[in-house]
Amino acid sequence: MGNKNRIFTGFNRYPFGIFQFLLNWRCISNKKKEKWKFSRVSFFLFLQFLICFIQFQSVSSQTWDGVIVTQSDFQALQAFKQGLVDPKGFLRSWNDSGYGACSGGWIGIKCAQGQVIVLQLPWKGLGGQITEKIGQLQALRKLSLHDNRIGGSIPQALGFLPNLRGVQLFNNRFSGSIPASLGSCPLLQTLDLSINSLVGTIPESLTNSTKLFRLNLSYNSLSGSIPASFTRSRSLIFLALQHNNLSGSIPDSWGYAQKNDFFQLQSLTLDHNFLSGRIPATFGKLSELQEISLSHNQIIGVIPSEIGKLSRLRTLDFSYNAINGSFPASFSNLSSLISLTLESNNLDNQIPDNFYGLNNLSVLNLKRNQFSGHIPSTIGNISTLMQLDLAQNNLSGEIPSSFSNLRSLNSFNVSYNNLSGPVPTSLAQKFNASSFVGNIQLCGYSGSAPCPSPAPSESVPAPPPGKPKSHHRKLSTKDIILIAAGALLVVLLILVCILLCCLIRKRAASQTKNGQATGAAAAARGEKGVPAAAGEVEAGGEAGGKLVHFDGPMVFTADDLLCATAEIMGKSTYGTVYKATLEDGSQVAVKRLREKITKSQREFETEVSLLGKIRHPNLLALRAYYLGPKGEKLLVFDYMPKGSLATFLHAHGPDTPIDWPTRMRIIKGMTRGLLYLHSNENIIHGNLTSSNVLLDDNTNAKISDFGLSRLMTAAANVNVIATAGALGYRAPELSKLKKANTKTDVYSLGVIILELLTGKPPGEAMNGLDLPQWVASIVKEEWTNEVFDLELMRDASTIGDELLNTLKLALHCVDPSPSARPEVQQVLQQLEEIRPETTATSSGDEGATAPSTSD
Repeated sequence: MGNKNRIFTGFNRYPFGIFQFLLNWRCISNKKKEKWKFSRVSFFLFLQFLICFIQFQSVSSQTWDGVIVTQSDFQALQAFKQGLVDPKGFLRSWNDSGYGACSGGWIGIKCAQGQVIVLQLPWKGLGGQITEKIGQLQALRKLSLHDNRIGGSIPQALGFLPNLRGVQLFNNRFSGSIPASLGSCPLLQTLDLSINSLVGTIPESLTNSTKLFRLNLSYNSLSGSIPASFTRSRSLIFLALQHNNLSGSIPDSWGYAQKNDFFQLQSLTLDHNFLSGRIPATFGKLSELQEISLSHNQIIGVIPSEIGKLSRLRTLDFSYNAINGSFPASFSNLSSLISLTLESNNLDNQIPDNFYGLNNLSVLNLKRNQFSGHIPSTIGNISTLMQLDLAQNNLSGEIPSSFSNLRSLNSFNVSYNNLSGPVPTSLAQKFNASSFVGNIQLCGYSGSAPCPSPAPSESVPAPPPGKPKSHHRKLSTKDIILIAAGALLVVLLILVCILLCCLIRKRAASQTKNGQATGAAAAARGEKGVPAAAGEVEAGGEAGGKLVHFDGPMVFTADDLLCATAEIMGKSTYGTVYKATLEDGSQVAVKRLREKITKSQREFETEVSLLGKIRHPNLLALRAYYLGPKGEKLLVFDYMPKGSLATFLHAHGPDTPIDWPTRMRIIKGMTRGLLYLHSNENIIHGNLTSSNVLLDDNTNAKISDFGLSRLMTAAANVNVIATAGALGYRAPELSKLKKANTKTDVYSLGVIILELLTGKPPGEAMNGLDLPQWVASIVKEEWTNEVFDLELMRDASTIGDELLNTLKLALHCVDPSPSARPEVQQVLQQLEEIRPETTATSSGDEGATAPSTSD
């Protein structure tokens, strides 16, 4: 009985009782010293073995302490693995026993009660196809295989998974049609099949899933019409069908349903298709709509006035269609609108003068239409406006003087209209001739005829009493052209005289010095091959002027600098930036500081001398400075036409994509430069933006405008911090602190990294959020394909891990809590771990670009 009790005790205590059976069997055999015969004890042993065997079989359909999946799920996972190509070996952990599948041993698997609920393997470079046996994973809730190279058809069996909530298969190589069975998933909430090669029509049945709130089928080759069932869905919040081959009219039945039904649609993007017909008036029933894009289609007719009912609308893009009629007056009700784009249509008549309601508008693009009449002066009251394009219309009259109030404006174009009169001075100084060309009677901008001075009112005598007023002949177009040509000739003669004077003065100065010139002047004439040493002073130009050179590849005299041809590149809080072309054809960039906001000359010289000694491959070197007799202060830098990171990133054409290695090199360069400022020079930048990061010929980053705060008064620096906030680079705590530190610089660095990852300017609000908030919200929902720039998504299968890790690091940098942000040294260390350096990316400090034009 002792043995029997031991046997049953072993059975009760151990789920794997078979091992206890074998142990007991050995003990009994040793004690009895005889062959086993069918006896009472043997019967109990056999019974225990039988029960243990049954228990062992049942364990295969349950969990062993959460380690092994059910037999059905195990078979499905094995078939899934066999159908895939795994060049990087991520699925090596998927062993043949199933052990560890539900305890974290199998990558990408999460279980509940021995059943797979999550299958998540994004960014793994997987190829092959998905087996139909995936339908055996009956508890599956989430399938996330985005950013791989998986092809073949999307399995029909997915439609038979009763618990499926999310399907993320975007950025793969799936072909064939969308399974209609997906509409049979009762709990399906999100379906993202974008950036694949899917064909055929969109199944009407997809909206049978009454919980479906996010549907993204963009960037495929889908054809046919938009299913009418989509217009009746009360759950859809996000619908993206852009970049397909859809055709036919857009259904005009949006918002029709039973009484008290609520439609939640917030984003509707149908651009880049072949849709025709008219804009549905029923869009006006979608009261929650925030974004609508119909651009690059074949839509005709007028814009329905009902669109003006969409009080939450933030982005409206109807560009590149054949829409006609007038600009809807009801648009003045769109108080939340941030971006309005109607470019390349057939809109005509006058632009209504009722822009008072568009107080949040940032982008207004009416280019290439047939608008006529005057430009409404009320547009100048929209202080938030950053981009205004009215080019290639039939507009007449003057540019409203109220446009001078548009301080945030960074893109402006009224070219090729019938405008006349003077260009407001602030616009003429800020924007080049391309913004105004094609308006024969427009004057006062770079390259145009100067505007004639108005005659004093008192010089015109009043007509005698009883005598009618004389009627003066109106100047013809020919007269105006002749007058303009004459004025231009006079200007050219004046310029020639000035140039001759400069040459004569320079020659006279050279003869007077009679070979006694030293340092910079001698090197400029070729008498010495050595540039002027740091701190060497040369008097020249106007009496009392002072030019100080630091080390650099180019030496010039004060006369060379003052007689150079200058072109305004931009204005900022600190001053004006010029491109100066010297007599020998070489170019430098000159920043003329505003005298009223700079420190006294003594303090200025002390600080600028320290800045002139700073040298690092990723910092723009200060080459010289000039102090004029009337208080002028000029800073001289190298100039190269490649420009700022902002221009490089946001103004490049589709034929010149920026690849990931280039972006990462820029990120590392910025970080190294900022680290040097913090660690070696004890300088806080305080105004790090993509406009202040410049690029050399090899696309190496050069941080500019560092240390300029030391040359300025405290009031000027507060202004700079406010400007950075408006552009989206300012750390949140700066609104109270008013003083930058290393952690606020790290925040700005993080914003620029996000800018490089997303391709989006931080100043453009996305659904009311700034760039860090928007990225964080998208990452939280795991919609990473909406975060990264499409140019990067093309290579996502090979660089996916690097993109994700860099994104995590950037979000760490822009943490709202300063104490949670890393220091620059930690940022650089993590960047090296993400993408180790293979070759040197920059050498020396030569070849820096021009200083930025915005502070």
